[in-house]
Amino acid sequence: MKIIFTFLVLVLLISCQSKVETKTSAVAASPSKAQQIADLKANEYEIFDYYDDDIQDTVIMQKYFLAFLNTGPNRSQDEEEATKIQKGHRAHLGRMYELGYADISGPLEDSLGVTQGITIYNVPNLSTADSLVRLDPAVQSGRLVVDIKPFWAGKGYGLR
Repeated sequence: MKIIFTFLVLVLLISCQSKVETKTSAVAASPSKAQQIADLKANEYEIFDYYDDDIQDTVIMQKYFLAFLNTGPNRSQDEEEATKIQKGHRAHLGRMYELGYADISGPLEDSLGVTQGITIYNVPNLSTADSLVRLDPAVQSGRLVVDIKPFWAGKGYGLR
């Protein structure tokens, strides 16, 4: 019995060790700030950077595009058609996120009922953001209209 227990403990330790080694060896080094800046500029993103004494690091600021999805003039579709458009709208936003063009999307609580939602586009320029948002079935149908505003944010900072 003692031999079986010892054997099982050894097997457990060996399996844990191999999992730890696999996970640590799979971690890739993140690119340096200089490499990130070079890559962004090469892909024509508008950026600037500065050294922040408080955090002792370089901060990269990037221009993003905030698309306000506002109530459109054509909202007379029947329930079945409106549901189909909404399903296509959600699929479009999911596709934009999966392809890396949009960082976040969601409905907006607007007491005036004007702005229905927002999407933050992570693309090099306004014309790209505009062309991507216009692929949305809800925009194409006229249920939503778009107002895009450029804004600056620190590259790599997440929501909290």
